[in-house]
Amino acid sequence: MKRLAYFFRNMKPTSETYEEIYEGKMVESGGAGPIVHNQAVYWNGEIGYEITKSNRLELSKPTVTILIPLKFFGLEEAGIPALDYIFRAFIPYVKALNEANDNRKRPPKENGHYDIYEPNHKVLARNVITARMISQKYYKNLSGSTIVPIDDGQDVPILPCAGIMIQVQLPVGKHVKASQMLCSNLPEAVNRFVNEFDRDGMKRATALYEKQEEIRAWLKESKYCAFVADGSILPREKGSDDPLRGAVPFVSTAEDEVEAAGVKGMGFQKGVTVITGGGYSGKSTLLDALSAGVYNHIGGDGRELVITDRSAMKISAEDGRSIRHVNLSPFIKWIPGGSPEDFSTDHASGSTSQAANIMEAVGWGTKLLMIDEDKSATNFMIQDAVMKTLIDKEPITPFVERVGELAEKKGVSTILVIGGSSEYLRAADRIYMMKDYRIGQVTKEAKALRMQEEREKNVRKPEAADFTFCDEVDANLLNTRPEGSATEVLKVSDLGFLILGREQVDIRMIHDIATIPQLNAIAFLLRRLMDKLNPLERFYKFFLPSAEGGQSAPKWICREREVERLLEEIERDGLDSVHSPFFTECGRWMDMPRKYEILAVWSRMKLE
Repeated sequence: MKRLAYFFRNMKPTSETYEEIYEGKMVESGGAGPIVHNQAVYWNGEIGYEITKSNRLELSKPTVTILIPLKFFGLEEAGIPALDYIFRAFIPYVKALNEANDNRKRPPKENGHYDIYEPNHKVLARNVITARMISQKYYKNLSGSTIVPIDDGQDVPILPCAGIMIQVQLPVGKHVKASQMLCSNLPEAVNRFVNEFDRDGMKRATALYEKQEEIRAWLKESKYCAFVADGSILPREKGSDDPLRGAVPFVSTAEDEVEAAGVKGMGFQKGVTVITGGGYSGKSTLLDALSAGVYNHIGGDGRELVITDRSAMKISAEDGRSIRHVNLSPFIKWIPGGSPEDFSTDHASGSTSQAANIMEAVGWGTKLLMIDEDKSATNFMIQDAVMKTLIDKEPITPFVERVGELAEKKGVSTILVIGGSSEYLRAADRIYMMKDYRIGQVTKEAKALRMQEEREKNVRKPEAADFTFCDEVDANLLNTRPEGSATEVLKVSDLGFLILGREQVDIRMIHDIATIPQLNAIAFLLRRLMDKLNPLERFYKFFLPSAEGGQSAPKWICREREVERLLEEIERDGLDSVHSPFFTECGRWMDMPRKYEILAVWSRMKLE
């Protein structure tokens, strides 16, 4: 840290660019003459502090990646659960720094502040905590920025390290305090953190994660698509990710109790499952917990042993979404002036949007749909016998008539929350009743009631559906620049919008996007994908020959295949490899999404 402190001491009092700390200039003495190196990694013993620009406008708020050798945590290597635990364990130390430093009378730019991402209870790969191989300090500091290489005949060790990313708002124009924050206070806090680290806590977190993965492996080989451990706490505190205090613990029905990886609980079988009950009975709470179960959770969340098929997607109606070339024919027989086999619109209705959401999910390989009646288009979900008789020209084949076919022919299960219609009792394989957050098996009783109602009716099944899904798009239409602009645009709004080039995508109804940092990651991932698939898009109108009609010849690509290839690259290069400091309206923190969330955002682009 000696070199970093030197830079602060020698800055001009009015300097607000902090270029010196980003360049990390070192002058190697000796030999034929001085050699200049640039390395913005500053050392405090074996712990390095890498300083980079957060974005091109926030030069007084650097990103600091703290490189701590894994041996300090008793590790030789670290996977997602260990890294997640290390990062969460460091958060209280940053909060303590702020408690000692912050001044309510002064804004952060005057006073300084440490920023760290505070994740929810989901355990995800994140750019704020990574495992990296880091070459240790290879020089000795002399005066100022002058160094001399270590020359003792030994190679400089390369150590596996945990890289913890934070941001530090430096007090502008107060270089002495800025130096104290970075060169003294932060390293002292990191040293305390390392010395006080709870290795047993990390072992428990890793063991829990391994148990969760065991249950996922069991699900894959079993007849079940979801599992809820007995004793799970499913309700949440209002406006929080924390379990509700005093909530009723989940208890399996006797008929459905199973044991997975040594844990007793309830198995939800593949096929069609209906969860019903009165208002405030807990049925939507159960569905929300199952939806969250596509991710692993930390201990104490209450849902840490709620495990759901990793491909599951929550589906709802989405008035106004953009749809491009989706086959809706299983659910829509005809469309005025259009083709249900190849449907496109800028503003879909509730029914057509829900149909498109299902077709896309099935086309991308989802094996479990989760649907809440309250968030669905009524005319898409059901049409009772009276309405069928009254309306003689109905273009919609309701989902109730296809849900069984999806399970039988496509292997796609569905879990539905239904409170206002008995139509799904006929289609369901299993029916559960929620009362005061307690679940009961009522399949026989419910089906008996339904059969009694239908004895005099002739129930007709619709013709078999064609679930063909085309996932091809023209790569020439992928554009990260607004019309007429040479500058890329990438923005993420806390209100639920992603702006990429000329596209403004409303993601508020993509229920499986778990965090804003996950949306940040999707934005940067899509930008990388577009640049890779259409690298010369900005030059097309100037240099490339056009096909008939003034348009470039189509370059068809499969979205799912390209996203899978991209995710393989990110597995190798790390999530932070897609970040660019150029974009000032995208957050620095990123959580890893599944392919389904990336595809869901991409499918809502108009691509014109």
